[in-house]
Amino acid sequence: MPTVPCPTCGRPVEWSEASPWRPFCTERCKLIDLGAWAAEKHAIPGESIDESVDEESPRER
Repeated sequence: MPTVPCPTCGRPVEWSEASPWRPFCTERCKLIDLGAWAAEKHAIPGESIDESVDEESPRER
């Protein structure tokens, strides 16, 4: 079976049904990664959103 490194700790993880938390090695590593996204330590690059746009929302009509 192929292995991949755990994104959190780097341990090798077997990519199969035997590894329920893949690509993470454990639930703990999965939750650490989720917490990093929630704390905005990770981000997907893209254009910034201009929140000052004065478009009328459907609720305001």
